[in-house]
Amino acid sequence: QVQLVESGGGLVQAGGSLKLSCAASGRTFGSYAMSWFRQAPGKEREFVAGLNRKGGATYYAHSVKDRFTISRDSAKNTVYLQMSSLKPEDTAVYYCAARGRPAYGGSYRFQSEYDYWGQGTQVTVSS
Repeated sequence: QVQLVESGGGLVQAGGSLKLSCAASGRTFGSYAMSWFRQAPGKEREFVAGLNRKGGATYYAHSVKDRFTISRDSAKNTVYLQMSSLKPEDTAVYYCAARGRPAYGGSYRFQSEYDYWGQGTQVTVSS
C-alpha cells in the first residue's frame, strides 16, 4: 500500500513559478513510475508529466513541455513538479499518481493503469 500526499499548491501570478511535492509512504517507492495529472473546473482530469521508476526517463504533455519539470528524490520518497512560466490555463487541482507497471511514452496518460492517487493540491494562476 502506498499513500501519496501532495503539497505546494497556491495562488501565483501569470508568468510565475511554483513547485509541487508529492510525498509517498512505504518502502517500495522505487518500484513505481510516478506522474502528475490535473483537473480544471468543468474539465476531465488530464495527464501532465510522468517519470519512470529510476527517474531517468520523463514524458510531458505538449501543453507543459519546456515549462514544467518532473523529478524524484528516492531518498525522500518524494516526486516534484517544478512549474514555471505559469498561465491562467494551468489553474487546476494537481494530483500525483503511482503505477506499478512500467510506463512508456503515451502509456503514461492511461489513468486506469495507476494504482494509487493523492488527494490533490490546488494551483491557481491569476492573469
